Amino acid sequence: MSQSGSQANTPLRAAVIGVGYLGRFHAQKYQLIDGVELVGVADADPKRAEQIGQELGVAGYADYRDLLDKVDLVSIATITECHFKVAEACLNAGIHVLIEKPITVTLEEADELIDIADRNNLFIQVGHLKRFHPAVAALRNSGILRSPRYIEAERLAPFKPRALDVDVVLDLMIHDVDLILNFVGSEVAKVEAMGTPVLTNQVDIANARLTFANGCIADVRASRVSLQATRKMRLFQPDAYVALDFITKGIRVVMKGEGDMQLEGVTVPALEEKRLTIEDYDTLETEIRSFCESVRDGRQPLVTGRDGRKALAVVAQVRDSLMRYIDEQGLTPPKK
Repeated sequence: MSQSGSQANTPLRAAVIGVGYLGRFHAQKYQLIDGVELVGVADADPKRAEQIGQELGVAGYADYRDLLDKVDLVSIATITECHFKVAEACLNAGIHVLIEKPITVTLEEADELIDIADRNNLFIQVGHLKRFHPAVAALRNSGILRSPRYIEAERLAPFKPRALDVDVVLDLMIHDVDLILNFVGSEVAKVEAMGTPVLTNQVDIANARLTFANGCIADVRASRVSLQATRKMRLFQPDAYVALDFITKGIRVVMKGEGDMQLEGVTVPALEEKRLTIEDYDTLETEIRSFCESVRDGRQPLVTGRDGRKALAVVAQVRDSLMRYIDEQGLTPPKK
């Protein structure tokens, strides 16, 4: 899968398919990476493709298929419903793909893409951006997180008229589900969820409890109808408490120390705060740079197609539980 010989010195040819709000940023980041040439962008809206192409000084295409013989790798940032057909065409053309989350609409589609990639020795990376977040990287590199027993995740956002082709579970909650699956490293044994539509005909606010086979429990909350943005996660394990703030890029770690201490007249194990060094960097650029390095070096991406499929499988269970809750409560069923 890696480039060899003279190919290793040849720039990777990249393109972005779907240059709406997020896709435009993908295109900008490719132009910042040494050894990568952004050769074009594509969008179903010909005017948008032309506009972004002119902005970046590259060709703009109304039909992404016109790009397939010109590139080595692509970012796919279309609406979710188009992920499968676009990625399928790219993989069948021998192109590595970075697919924005969720990987696809259905598990069957995800399985087919993974199979095509395997057969053609190609990489799928899924855009679970928070895996590259500076605080997450600092925590991962510290080796502190070993056996979380309870996790709280909260991802709240003000309403924005984009990404409304999916519900809040696929829009926001899936970020935290992917992180939690990676942190816990165990199969999900049980899923319970509740939520409701608020401003759209899809679920806009949801709460889910994930119970893992190893006993860990995760409570996950997501809303896209909040007054203020909040993106936090708290993790508890027998010897440590970790608090992540994805907005401030902050992390707080409190660990059990040696001996005891008095806390409001009660003797408890001594606690000490541990400071972790956090690098401040552009998370999206780091994600895309990592994808390019995977293609260049022939190593698996940090977030593989199978990782994306695993997150999709869990949120599918969350959505099924939500539908049961909505039916039981006699609420207006959201659009599927």
